[in-house]
Amino acid sequence: MGEGKTSGSMRLAYWSLAALFAMNLLNYIDRFILAAVLKKVQSPEELNFSDDRAGLLSTAFFVSYALFSPVMGWLGDRMTRRYLLAVGVGIWSIATFGSAWADSYWHLVLARSVLGIGEATYATLAPTLIGDLFPRAKRNRALSLFYVAIPVGAALGYSMGGFIDTHYGWRMAFQVVGWPGLLVAVAALFLREPKRGASEDIEGPAPGHSEALPLSGSTYSRLLRNRSYVYNLLAMAMVTFALGGLQWWTPSFLDRNRGIALDTANYWLGVTVVISGIVGTLAGAWLGDRLAMRWRGAYFWLSGISMFLSVPCIFLALVAGHPVVIFGSILIGLTLAFVNYGPSNSIIVNVSSPTIRAAAFAVNTFAIHLLGDIPSPYAMGALSTLTGNLFWGMVITLPALGLSGMFFCLGAPHLEADQEAVIRQLRSSAV
Repeated sequence: MGEGKTSGSMRLAYWSLAALFAMNLLNYIDRFILAAVLKKVQSPEELNFSDDRAGLLSTAFFVSYALFSPVMGWLGDRMTRRYLLAVGVGIWSIATFGSAWADSYWHLVLARSVLGIGEATYATLAPTLIGDLFPRAKRNRALSLFYVAIPVGAALGYSMGGFIDTHYGWRMAFQVVGWPGLLVAVAALFLREPKRGASEDIEGPAPGHSEALPLSGSTYSRLLRNRSYVYNLLAMAMVTFALGGLQWWTPSFLDRNRGIALDTANYWLGVTVVISGIVGTLAGAWLGDRLAMRWRGAYFWLSGISMFLSVPCIFLALVAGHPVVIFGSILIGLTLAFVNYGPSNSIIVNVSSPTIRAAAFAVNTFAIHLLGDIPSPYAMGALSTLTGNLFWGMVITLPALGLSGMFFCLGAPHLEADQEAVIRQLRSSAV
């Protein structure tokens, strides 16, 4: 009977994962639709704004995203998470749909800021549900499957945005991708709400105190004394700086600097991003779990080495002139970069107590965007405006990728001890 109950519980867990994946897919379609139509939106015939102001649109989104993440983390450790998810999905869908009616640059800034509020709710809470649904041995795989939605959603955002813009205009693109989110928001109300800490690898019952979060600030300050958590955060911030800026500006770079028409660039970027995302993220899950059985700190080592290897590939993509070399280099470089998605998020879950897991993701989300894709699109756009060449803005992402690899490798020696500390804490509280 126990085995059948476990089997049924895992079936429900995978159904919940499928629903969360669908929401995350829509999340990233909505996020990347603007990058696909940016050239048309900022043209003199439409809203008429410069590259630095275009970069600020991304900054506005990530500022609200980062600022509201700690709020949602605090609420997520205290309230029913599926209700908060439903509200978040509804907010981001309304904001996306509302972008279609923007008649000035500042209206678009407002819409993107509201979008950030909705997405902060989802990004902070969804991984904590997965952490409570799946045991440690299966978390990396589950989280990797969940994060496959990022490249697939980005690819669909590029390709759908480019296609709809070409045939029906950029405003229609926001309308088409905005309304389905309201249906998904209703679906979020029916997600399973697991007990916090129920899937941890401990003897006996799940710790009863896991449902009641202490209010002391020292609970959160423990995260900043956790070396695995901090190194992982810094590494994720640097990769977020690089990929956030590249994803925002690459369609425009290919159009202006390499003479590849925007609709063609969006199409092939969509193809390369979806292939690299699926292959890289799933490879990170497969390799991470196998290496973890043999090497201490394998999640860190795998992420760090893959980030180092991505640097020359992205450099070649920026300097190459032939489209086959450009997109081939992007494909390999992004595949390597996406390897870290499952392992890095598994690290957050595994080194944080279930009582503060939403807070752990909230602090991480706030920091990686504050240091990452809040400044990078604007900095890249400002360099483009200053130099008259977007290439120099794109180049600053390369050292960020290298720093990401360095921080991942620095965290590796600490991972086993930090994971064991959480297990010991849970065991002592279960007695």
